[in-house]
Amino acid sequence: MSFYESLMALEQLPFTELWKECGPEDVKRALAKDKLDEEDLLALLSPAAGQHLEEMAQKAQRLTRTHFGHVMQLFTPMYVADFCVNHCTYCSFSSIYDFPRKKLTLEEVEQEAAAIASTGLRHILLLTGESRRDSPVSYVKDCVTVLRKYFSSIGIEVNPLSQEEYKELAHAGVDGLTIYQEVYHRETYEKLHVKGPKRNFRARLDAPERGCQAGFRSVNVGALLGMYDWRQEAFMAAMHARYLQDRYPGCEIGLSPPRFRPYLGSFNPESDVTDRALVQIILAYRLFLPRSGITLSTREPARLRDRLVHLGVTKMSAGVSTEVGGHTGEGGTPQFEISDSRGVPEIREMLYRSGLQPVFKDWDILAESSI
Repeated sequence: MSFYESLMALEQLPFTELWKECGPEDVKRALAKDKLDEEDLLALLSPAAGQHLEEMAQKAQRLTRTHFGHVMQLFTPMYVADFCVNHCTYCSFSSIYDFPRKKLTLEEVEQEAAAIASTGLRHILLLTGESRRDSPVSYVKDCVTVLRKYFSSIGIEVNPLSQEEYKELAHAGVDGLTIYQEVYHRETYEKLHVKGPKRNFRARLDAPERGCQAGFRSVNVGALLGMYDWRQEAFMAAMHARYLQDRYPGCEIGLSPPRFRPYLGSFNPESDVTDRALVQIILAYRLFLPRSGITLSTREPARLRDRLVHLGVTKMSAGVSTEVGGHTGEGGTPQFEISDSRGVPEIREMLYRSGLQPVFKDWDILAESSI
């Protein structure tokens, strides 16, 4: 059994009716509990919970400080290739777009790594377009070998791989996996992923669990908010995270709430995810999964990120470029537009002003002989 079976059962829920039936008493019941269940999560994502955001925020902040302290981990993504074989309707890297594609040589990877490391960051997320031909596991592994000289923690966000391939990368020094389902609503997923291996919903859905089984220290999941009803997508992502956390207690399971951003094409998302909705989602995540990390990216504007640091977020990106080679000034086509272009020093100062300690490194691989 995998989360796929759980998802098939969950998608039978009459969400529209359930949201309508949730009232203030359901939200208060959820707020009073220490361990929340499926019904509590529904209540916290319901329209009724919109009137209780302040109470949710107070408890979310208390839980965050209890489990994570007054700290914020910083990282940045590093794009090494934008070749992609998929046609996805919401991404600049889609195979239908004609622009000069790039793939960094290992020398260029080292230049990017040195530039990022000079900012003090020691945690990095390596990204590629989804193409086994252009960015095979061997290429990712070679990049990791270079990055290990500069970073203590290396996460990957690449196309879904087999358990054995994840093991191979873990052995090379990768300790974290980020893979978004993008859309949990299966009909919408099929509509938005027009062509390519990414159309295989099940292969993508099971990838985080393969990562857990491969031995990664951390696995991060999420939905690209805006593609379908945000309440249902947030519910499914949180249930996915709970499923993994329950079965793989030795792995840190995290959640991200990325919102759709402008890109090379003209697709407009179906669901309007307002700032208030995003706040409700983050608070619901924190209350439902008190020990899970929550990552906030530069898809969000600076003014909003500055406020959200107090409401459950534990990890932020800084000094971001979504272009291949973008950290050395010769980037390509961005995967999407970012909203917060502040560099690492500005984010660091913002966190200090907010009473938080920026963390550049909180993990290192000590068992060198095992790699």
